[in-house]
Amino acid sequence: MKRKIIKIDAEKCTGCGACVPDCAEGALQIVDGKARLISDLFCDGLGACLGSCPEGAIEVEEREAEPYNERKVMEDNIVPAGENTIRVHLEHLKNHGATEFLNEAIAYLKEKGMKNPLEDPKKEEACGHGHHGGGCPGSRSMTLKPVQKPEVKIEATKNENGPIQSQLGHWPVQIHLLSPHAPFLKNADLVIIADCVAFAYANTHEEFIKGKAVAIGCPKLDDAGAYVEKLASIIKNCNLKSITIVRMEVPCCGGMTEIVKQAMKKADEIVPFSVQVISMSGEKL
Repeated sequence: MKRKIIKIDAEKCTGCGACVPDCAEGALQIVDGKARLISDLFCDGLGACLGSCPEGAIEVEEREAEPYNERKVMEDNIVPAGENTIRVHLEHLKNHGATEFLNEAIAYLKEKGMKNPLEDPKKEEACGHGHHGGGCPGSRSMTLKPVQKPEVKIEATKNENGPIQSQLGHWPVQIHLLSPHAPFLKNADLVIIADCVAFAYANTHEEFIKGKAVAIGCPKLDDAGAYVEKLASIIKNCNLKSITIVRMEVPCCGGMTEIVKQAMKKADEIVPFSVQVISMSGEKL
C-alpha cells in the first residue's frame, strides 16, 4: 500500500541517535553508525522524529510501504516501556488526529485490563472543562496590551528607563495551542522561539517579541510532527509576512529550522524567514 513514512538521508545522518528516543513506536535504531528505519510496521508516518535531527536528515515521504500495525506497536514496544510511554504515544496519535490508530490503542489497553492514561479526572478538573466556552482556559485565544506599572520595582532587571515591561501581545504562545484562525496571526511577522531562549537571552522581549506574533516550542522534547502540521496550517491560513526563528546554539535546537522548512513544504508556500542563534552564555551568534 502507498502511505506516508519517514525517509532517512544516510549521507546527512551522523548517527547521533537523537531521533531514537523520540520514536516511541520503536521504528528507529542506530545500525552501523546510522539511524535506520527497522520496520515499516512500526512507523506511523506522523514524523515525531523530524525535529530531533540536528542535521535535517529525516523527512516524510509517500511511498509503497507495509501497513502500519498499531496492535503490534502496542504489544512489542509501547506497553512494555510503561505508563509514561503509553501516555506519550496516545497523545501523539491524538494530536495528529490519528483517530483510527488511537481507538485501536485504547481498545488494546481495555482488552488487557489496563487503564487509559489520558483518562485522568484530576487533569480534566485542573483544565476547567466547561468554563470559558469549553476547554482549558490556558489555551483560550486573547489579545494582550502591555500594562504600565511604574510603581513596580524590579531591581534585578531594571534598566536606565525604569522597570522592564512585557512586550507579549497575545495569548496563547505555545505552538500546540495556537489556532491557525487567531486574528493576531493574520498578516503577521511571526517569531518562533525555542523554549530555552528566553532564559538565556535577557533582551528577548524587547528584541524579538515586541510587535510580533509569537510561537514557542522545543524541537527536541515536543511532538515535532504535530508542530509541522500546526505551522503548515498557520502558513496556509494567515498570509504571514515573515518568520524569524530564534534558537539556541545546541545541535538539537536546530530541529526548529527543519520543522519550519517541512511546514512550508507541506503548505506549498514559501515565507521569507531568518534564523537567529543564541549562545548558552546569552550572546547572539
